[in-house]
Amino acid sequence: MRTAVAQIPISWNIPGNLSEITRVVEACADNDLMVFPEGALSGYGADLTPLSRLNPAELEAAITELAEVAARTGVHVICGSLIPDAGQWWNASLVFAPEGERHTYRKINLAMNERGVLAAGSALPVHRLALPAGEVTVGTQICREIRFPEQWQHLARCGAQMLMYLTNAANPAEPYGVWRSHLISRAAENQRWVLSANVADPATHCPTMIVSPRGEVVAETAGGEPAVLRAVIDTGGAGDWYLGQRRHDVIDARYLGSV
Repeated sequence: MRTAVAQIPISWNIPGNLSEITRVVEACADNDLMVFPEGALSGYGADLTPLSRLNPAELEAAITELAEVAARTGVHVICGSLIPDAGQWWNASLVFAPEGERHTYRKINLAMNERGVLAAGSALPVHRLALPAGEVTVGTQICREIRFPEQWQHLARCGAQMLMYLTNAANPAEPYGVWRSHLISRAAENQRWVLSANVADPATHCPTMIVSPRGEVVAETAGGEPAVLRAVIDTGGAGDWYLGQRRHDVIDARYLGSV
């Protein structure tokens, strides 16, 4: 399957964000699937004060238009956005399928700046997508969830062949190489493809990149400038060779249904 991850600038201007996302999708319409960063549609930042000024109706209209872009271009679009629901705001990953189907993941492990402002999700779903090469199952994690490998393993155990990582990681206090190493580990330890999309920002401490189930970096940005990375990948490379060798007699991780 043909995939792409987009490192784009993000602001609190919904029409501006939608315009940039649309431009990139239309320019890469030969891809089967594209991934955009955390908060790419709504806007996002360490300071969430601007959230109080977001217009839910304007955001809903942008979500509807992005679904139409996916349908028009034939591209599966995975995009981060803050979303309003049940009187609260959530940090979400939105999946738009060309045939009109939508999927949502709501971040369950909130960052410190999000607590008390956003509501936390309570499920780790996987999504089955119908692509030209066949059906593929994907799971999503958002930003600080890179620090919780058990969540990624759960998605792999639930059948995800590809793990999408949406982030807005631009903290100059963080050492650059740590989150890059985490991404390689999440791919190799679960034997899954990892597609990571970060914001275009000079202070980025996490790369936008594509990592194979062997932990090989297939594509990577060199810095915080806008960029689109592409790769043709074989989802058959995902496997359970390592997951199947876990010692339950020493550490017994019991999974009582889906989280």
